[in-house]
Amino acid sequence: MTAASVTVRAPAKVNVQLAVGDVRPDGFHDLANVFLAVGLHDEVTASPADGLRITAEGRDIEGVPLDETNLAARAAILLAKRYGIEPDVRLHIVKDIPVAGGMAGGSADAAAALVACDALWETGASREELLAICAELGSDVPFSLVGGAALGVGRGEQLTPLEVGGSFHWVFVTSEVGLSTPAVYRECDRLRAEGGTSVPEPVADPALLAALRAGDARELARTLSNDLQGAAVSLRPELGDTLAAGVAAGALAAIVSGSGPSCALLAADRAAGERIAGAIPRSHLAVGPARGAVLV
Repeated sequence: MTAASVTVRAPAKVNVQLAVGDVRPDGFHDLANVFLAVGLHDEVTASPADGLRITAEGRDIEGVPLDETNLAARAAILLAKRYGIEPDVRLHIVKDIPVAGGMAGGSADAAAALVACDALWETGASREELLAICAELGSDVPFSLVGGAALGVGRGEQLTPLEVGGSFHWVFVTSEVGLSTPAVYRECDRLRAEGGTSVPEPVADPALLAALRAGDARELARTLSNDLQGAAVSLRPELGDTLAAGVAAGALAAIVSGSGPSCALLAADRAAGERIAGAIPRSHLAVGPARGAVLV
């Protein structure tokens, strides 16, 4: 090994479009998931250890598992298994992305751990191998590795990079209590069944993709959509109040981030974002797109 430790930073994400298809036989849903990486980051430092150890500091760490159920630990185990080595590593996670907030914090940790362990162990894994391991770990993990902007189909793990013509300024409003992603999908299915409406095949919105290419915040605001938002608000009605408060404070648009409970408020520019963040508690400014998992 050439280093005593390796640190990797990975970004949070916002789903500027999340189109959810009907439930599949395997229990998952087909998605058209337009990801945008944003400048809230977790860092994972990998260092040699006798066995696998997980430690954490920072935001919401009481919600971070410190055993092999942690996605970062699972990433290390899968990489080690692929190369026939023992996962003897300490992974120290510094959290800034909200836990269970719909912003892919756990996925960011997994991608960061994978890149860090690859460097520490000098496995020399190809990008394709790393992405394959990411897809085994979860639907959002491949995007945490790649960053930027991308369309995810299938479960969200099959990525096509997207062009972004400028920067978008966001205010993220976090919650003190997380929201289970499986519970939100179940509620989405329940509400659809109750409504008796047919579920169309999920496809990316051409107008939204054009807004990203143009770097046009106002047009992006008009095209933001999240099929899970109704379910998230059904489970946590106060999220509707947060979205309304964001618009009242000057956001161009407000949307639940992924499965929630974090809410994403799109601002016209940085100054507008600062004003919005100043008006709403538990707010955090971030700019996208941001790079994917990267050595620091």
